[in-house]
Amino acid sequence: MNPLAQELNQKIVAANPHVFAMLSDLGKEIFFPSKGILSQSAEASKQAKRFNATIGTAMSDGQAMFLPSLMEQLPGIKANDALLYAPSPGLPALRACWREKTLHDNPSLVGKGFSLPVVTNGLSHGLSIIADMFINPGDTFIYPDKNWDNYHLNYMVRSGAVAKLFPFFNGGGFNVAAFRAALQEHSAGQEKVIVLLNFPNNPSGYAPTEAEGAAIADALVETAERGVNVVAIIDDAYYGLFFEADVMRESLFTKLAGRHPRLLAIKADAATKEVYVWGLRVGFLSLSVGGAEEGSVLYEALTAKIGGLIRSVVSNCSALSQFLIVQALQNPRFYDERAAKVALMQRRALKVKAVLANPRYADAWEPYPFNSGYFMCLCIKKVDAEVLRKHLLEKYGVGTISITPTDLRVAFSCLEEGDIQEVFDLIYQAWQDLAAKS
Repeated sequence: MNPLAQELNQKIVAANPHVFAMLSDLGKEIFFPSKGILSQSAEASKQAKRFNATIGTAMSDGQAMFLPSLMEQLPGIKANDALLYAPSPGLPALRACWREKTLHDNPSLVGKGFSLPVVTNGLSHGLSIIADMFINPGDTFIYPDKNWDNYHLNYMVRSGAVAKLFPFFNGGGFNVAAFRAALQEHSAGQEKVIVLLNFPNNPSGYAPTEAEGAAIADALVETAERGVNVVAIIDDAYYGLFFEADVMRESLFTKLAGRHPRLLAIKADAATKEVYVWGLRVGFLSLSVGGAEEGSVLYEALTAKIGGLIRSVVSNCSALSQFLIVQALQNPRFYDERAAKVALMQRRALKVKAVLANPRYADAWEPYPFNSGYFMCLCIKKVDAEVLRKHLLEKYGVGTISITPTDLRVAFSCLEEGDIQEVFDLIYQAWQDLAAKS
C-alpha cells in the first residue's frame, strides 16, 4: 500500500475505527498524491520568483493562453477564471459558498460537525465516488422500490452490492415501518450496511413529513446502536422544491449529522436543479459522523481520499462551471430568484393535483402521493404502463416514462401550467384506447 494511503488510514483509524471499517478495499487503498507533481508545483508557485516551469498549462503574458474565437463567447470573464485547472476537491470559494448555502437552507446544521463540501462533476459523479469509496462486492444496499435507475448502475452493476428493496409508500406517506423492518432484517449479523434515501423522490415526487423524517433518522441511529456500521447516503438532488406545508423543509442530513460514531451520513447534492444549471455538471459531497467536528482530521483524511478518486478519474471539475456558480451564489438576488422558480414549479404541481382530482380518471389510474420535486407517478390500472407509454407517444405525441409495468412517471417540471390539463386528458384517451381492447 502506498505510504500516503497508509498515513490517511492511520488518521482515520485514530479518529474513528468504525469509519475505517466502512471503507471499501479501494477506499482504503486510495490517496491524494500530495507529494510529487502536485506538491512540487505548489512549492514552485510560492517560491519560483523568476520562472515557473512546473505548470502543465500553456501561458502567455501571465494568463491562460486562449483562442479569441472561444473567449469572445464569454464576455466579462477572465481567461484564468474560465480555462485553468481547478483543484481536485473544487474551487475553495465554491466550497465555502456551498457550505454557507447549506447552512442557510438547513439552520439545524448550525453547530453540528460536517465536512467542507467537495465538488463533483454533477450528482451522478458524486454517487459513483461514494460507491468507489465505501462499497465492496456483496455489501448490503438498502433502498426503496421507487428509485432512480442510476442507483442500480452505480451500486449493483459497477460495485457489486446486493440490493435490498423496501416498499416506499404505505397509503398516503412514506413507509416507515417497512424501512425499519428492512434495516432490522438486512443488517442482522452484518458489520456494515449502506442505505440510500432520495427526497424529494425520483420518480414519485414525494418528500417525508417532519414526523416521518424523524422516524427515518431514529431507525438509522437505532441500527448504529446495535453495532452495525451505517453508511447513509442522502440524495438531495431536488432539494428545496417543496410544495406543501407539512413537507420536511430541511435535508434528512440534518437529522443524521453527528448522531452516532457508527453512522456516517453523506449528503449528495448539486447545483444542477438548485441553481437550474443541468449541463454545467457541478455537484457536492458533504460528510458527517458522530464525534467529528468541523475541520477534524477525520474529515480532512476522507476528503483527501475523495480528492484522490476525483483526480484518478476526471482530474478536476470544470473551473468555468464552478466560477459561474460562485458568481450566482454571491449575487444578492440569488435567493429571491430561486424562490420565484420554486413558486413557478409549485403552481405546476398544484395544477396537476387539481386536474387529477377529477373522478373521471379513477377507472384508469391512481396517483401516488406527491408534494415536491419534478415528478409524479400514476399507478396504471388494467393496461401495461410500457404499452401505454408507447401508444401515447406514437398516436398522441406525448412523452412519459414507464418505470414498472404499473407505474408511469410524468415530469411536470417541463410542462407549462396551461398544458397540464391536455396532457392528462391525452394520457386518459390513450388509456381508453387500450382498455377497450383488453
